[in-house]
Amino acid sequence: MNLIPRDSVTDLSRFFDDFFPSSRVLSPGEKSFFAPHVDIEEDGANYVIEADLPGVKKEDIHLTLEDGVLSLEAERRVDSTEEKKGKVIRRERRFGKFTRSFAVGPGITVDDINGQFNDGVLTVVVPKQTQQAPVTRKVEIT
Repeated sequence: MNLIPRDSVTDLSRFFDDFFPSSRVLSPGEKSFFAPHVDIEEDGANYVIEADLPGVKKEDIHLTLEDGVLSLEAERRVDSTEEKKGKVIRRERRFGKFTRSFAVGPGITVDDINGQFNDGVLTVVVPKQTQQAPVTRKVEIT
């Protein structure tokens, strides 16, 4: 069986990753960074965010809302039993922590947001912030 190495010319995702590197700076000793692919769709009165999180346990996923910013934090850990099976020849799967943030607006509260994790996909439903019409009032001059 022949494998095409991820760092070959035919690996387009790696080509784009190298050509347009992430703006995130790795700290010393940190070997890699990964962020899952995210789809954001508009569904009537809601935004639906779907994030692929294969291999992440539900208890390792944290959603927080602060000042109109929804943050998704998760960690994918290396299985220690995998090391005991034998010598690792190649490791392409990424492990570690990541954070993704989404501006949802200051009018959204935690009670407005729903999250569901099923088969390695996190689905978060966030209502659209309602646009309030500007109120014009006449100021009485005395």
